[in-house]
Amino acid sequence: MFRLVISDIKAKQRLYSQYGASCSFFRALLTDGTSANVLYRLQEWLSGLGLAPLALLPHTLNKWFNGCVIGVKARFGEGFVLIHPVGVVINSSVRGGREVWIESGVVIGDNRGRSPELGHGVFVGSGAKIIGGVRIEDGARVGANAVVTKDVGRGVTVVGIPARPVHEGARAP
Repeated sequence: MFRLVISDIKAKQRLYSQYGASCSFFRALLTDGTSANVLYRLQEWLSGLGLAPLALLPHTLNKWFNGCVIGVKARFGEGFVLIHPVGVVINSSVRGGREVWIESGVVIGDNRGRSPELGHGVFVGSGAKIIGGVRIEDGARVGANAVVTKDVGRGVTVVGIPARPVHEGARAP
């Protein structure tokens, strides 16, 4: 569990340092969302030990203190970052790869018993909704407030309602 928490904080460091100014590990530790990440990793660890009822404690604390609801059986790889956790809702059967970065108000949910699967290096913008048995491939980016109900290819950026790809060099209307 601690290895995953450390990898999540280091991923947050990389996120905050990507535009020039460096971010120390300590600063990343104190930023918005880190407590939500730690509580999620604790619930994931307890659930993985077969202690799902006990995992409801950090789950509930995350809901109360961070406004973030992540299903007890949801799984994400190393480098998972909740940039701003308020309003994030993730279904228990969601699976995500390494380096998944999620902004505020994101919903990743089930539809008719099928849940999304996110690849590695995926970014999900504020207010986005990813619903049903869709696959978000490696390196994809989901724009703010996009509603995704179909698969998103490798390295593709999608925006809008319903979400559609943005082509390189295209301008917004």
